[in-house]
Amino acid sequence: MYYRDVEHFKGATGYEIDNFGWVPRVTSIVGIKAKPALYKFYADLNSFDEGEAIKEKSASEGTLIHETVEAFLTGKDFELQPEIKPAFDAFLKFYEQNHIQVDPELVEKRAVHYDERYAGTIDAMALIGGKFGVMDIKTSLAIYRDYNLQTSAYMAALEKDFPTLQTRWILRIDQHKVCQKCGATFRVKGGREKIRLPWIKGDASVKKKAETCEHEWGDLVGDIELQEFPYWKQDFAAFLGAKKLWEWENEYWLKQAGYLAKY
Repeated sequence: MYYRDVEHFKGATGYEIDNFGWVPRVTSIVGIKAKPALYKFYADLNSFDEGEAIKEKSASEGTLIHETVEAFLTGKDFELQPEIKPAFDAFLKFYEQNHIQVDPELVEKRAVHYDERYAGTIDAMALIGGKFGVMDIKTSLAIYRDYNLQTSAYMAALEKDFPTLQTRWILRIDQHKVCQKCGATFRVKGGREKIRLPWIKGDASVKKKAETCEHEWGDLVGDIELQEFPYWKQDFAAFLGAKKLWEWENEYWLKQAGYLAKY
C-alpha cells in the first residue's frame, strides 16, 4: 500500500495508546498473510478495478451488519435497514435461543499487548454456554482459518486483565436465498452473485442434479454459524511470525514512526 508520509502510515495501520505510544493494529498485521482465495477472486473478474469495487461494497454491507449488531449489544437506538433484516433477525433469534450474555462495556473493546507491542479492537466479549470468551463477528461466506490469527492475538492481549477468559468464537452472520428444488444457495454480496450447489459426501448425484436445476429461489433468509476455537497458543505463535514479517515489510515506516530503532 502507498503511504503519503509517516502520519498517513500510522493512521492507516495502528493506534496511539495513551501513555505508551503508537502500535500497529492486529488487522494490519494479519493482512500480510497470503490469501490464495482472494487471488482467485480477482482472476475471475474482468479487471482489478472491478474487484476493488466489489470489495468496497461488500465491506460497506458488512459494516452495516456490524454496526447494527453493535448498537443492539450496547442498548443503543438503531434503525434496522431492510437490506440486512433477514441477517439481523436470524442473529437475534440465535442470540436469544443460546442465552448469549454480553456486557455493553465489553463491546468494541480495545485490547493492548504491551510486551509484544500491538493492539486490536474486539467485537465483543461474551458468555456463551457458561464460558467467557472473545466473540468475533464476521459477515463472510464461510469461517476461514485465517480468523484464528486475529482472535489469538486478542486472547493473548486480554488474558492478564481477564483471568476467567476461557475461549474464543467466530460468529458468522450472513443471508442468502435457497432453491426450493435442489437446495442450492444464492448469495449477493458487493453486487456479485454467487451460487453454491449442495453436495453430500459420497453421493455425487445431489450436486449433479443441482447443476442442471432451473432454480426457484425462495425469500432471503438469515444464515448464522458459531464456531468455538478454545486452543489459541499455536495460532498466537503464528501471529507473532506474521508480525515479524509485517515489521520487515514496513521497516522504513516503522523506523520513521519510532517503533523500530533507526540504525
